[in-house]
Amino acid sequence: MELIVSWVLLWLIEKKHLGVLGLMPNKRRLFQFIILFLVAGICCASGFLIRMLYGERWAINPDITFSQILEAISWNIKSVLYEELIYRGAILYILLKRLGAGWGIALSSIAFGIYHWFSFEILGNIPAMIMIFLVTGAMGLVLAYAYRRTRSMYAAIGVHLGWNIVQTAVFSGGPIGKQLIIVVPTAHVQVSYFEYAIVAFLPMISALLFSFLLLRRMGDTRTLSVENEELNSR
Repeated sequence: MELIVSWVLLWLIEKKHLGVLGLMPNKRRLFQFIILFLVAGICCASGFLIRMLYGERWAINPDITFSQILEAISWNIKSVLYEELIYRGAILYILLKRLGAGWGIALSSIAFGIYHWFSFEILGNIPAMIMIFLVTGAMGLVLAYAYRRTRSMYAAIGVHLGWNIVQTAVFSGGPIGKQLIIVVPTAHVQVSYFEYAIVAFLPMISALLFSFLLLRRMGDTRTLSVENEELNSR
């Protein structure tokens, strides 16, 4: 249904087809997906490794089954594609064309941050809403930039999926419950506010920073220069 709605929007507003979303695979797009998937996944895992250094114990879930692993991977793929088609799909393409790169990326990231108030069910909890908006909004900025830079959804999907799979399917840090690796109950670990900030934010910041730096080297320079001329003329 998302693809159908995307096609209708693109055709009615821009007289374009789904090809402008860069959905067809090729070597360049698959390479971008793999590299950014690995970078995001490694950065996400680093947060759990830091927690282990502070005394948390983690172990392989003895009750995990192969079918559960497949279900977790499938859930992540579907949820990531659902979000990417909404926030980095036809609507972002139209915003980029109509409003320019700056406004298009900004509005996409703001919408992505607000969406997570509802998906995380924190509406009304002001401190949590601020934190989630800043974190997911920053992620939305990089993901929107990924589409803008590479003219394809593969890069954004790579970052998004790499982080989510490690977070939820590997380290059980999501809404789908215990998965491959679970925390072992131990004595309460006390850390300073600075140490907590490192554990909570450094992995995400590093994932976004490394992804951004990689994305600056990616993309079709010729295509980007042509599009810049089109956007500047509006």
